[in-house]
Amino acid sequence: MTTVNELFRKRIGIEQDEPINFENLGQALEKAALALPFENVCVMKGGTTEITEQSLMEKILTRNEGGLCYDLNAILYLFLAENSFNARLIRGVVYDASDQKWSETGKTHVAILIMDKGQQYLVDTGFGGNLPLIPVPLNGETVSSRNGVFRVQKEPSEYGDYCLYMKLNHKDNDWRKGYAFDANDTATTISDLNEIQKIIVNHPGSVFNKRILITRLTNKGSVTLAGNSATIWTDGTIKKEEISDEKFKELASDLFGLTI
Repeated sequence: MTTVNELFRKRIGIEQDEPINFENLGQALEKAALALPFENVCVMKGGTTEITEQSLMEKILTRNEGGLCYDLNAILYLFLAENSFNARLIRGVVYDASDQKWSETGKTHVAILIMDKGQQYLVDTGFGGNLPLIPVPLNGETVSSRNGVFRVQKEPSEYGDYCLYMKLNHKDNDWRKGYAFDANDTATTISDLNEIQKIIVNHPGSVFNKRILITRLTNKGSVTLAGNSATIWTDGTIKKEEISDEKFKELASDLFGLTI
């Protein structure tokens, strides 16, 4: 039987016999960010299915699609577990910086906490273009990657006891909130994520049931299709253009391998 470990390695480009440990986890996270698009095509097409380990494998590792946070971080969690990481899925509330408010959908962001040598770290491959690309410690230390600088601050509130802050390269001049989370609010099974998917699909405050969004980091920046526009960041330079529905479908196929 083919395992998540085997298929995930093949999908993101890691040799089957290469050990994955805390020291080189950042390399795996960067490869995942380059390979797995953050997208809501199934949500917009009305094609969501029950989330199980098998359905995640088929969607992301067999059909080579992407997904939202509860898809991408769930498959990463399964991969980490198969590689002997002490990992847990957690839930968080995303902060909308443009409207300066917390998401109306509540705790619908899914991320991962891992433990290494007595220290907890936040790991996330399902936060669109805001990915840390490395584990972020929960002790407030600032860490940096080619995507920016990140820190997790202990910040008790009604939304959780920690908050992820970030300052993305070429985009942010100041620190901004990413999401709050409760380090003890664990999704104990993959099936727990179905409740989150249902909210994302149906809630009027969900940003993912309004228009198709597809984005992925690239070696030099990022590429995003949203609504009727295509946005490409290359070495800090942005190029944005309005596109037709047909062009959208063409780019979705050419850039992401997705059929709209």
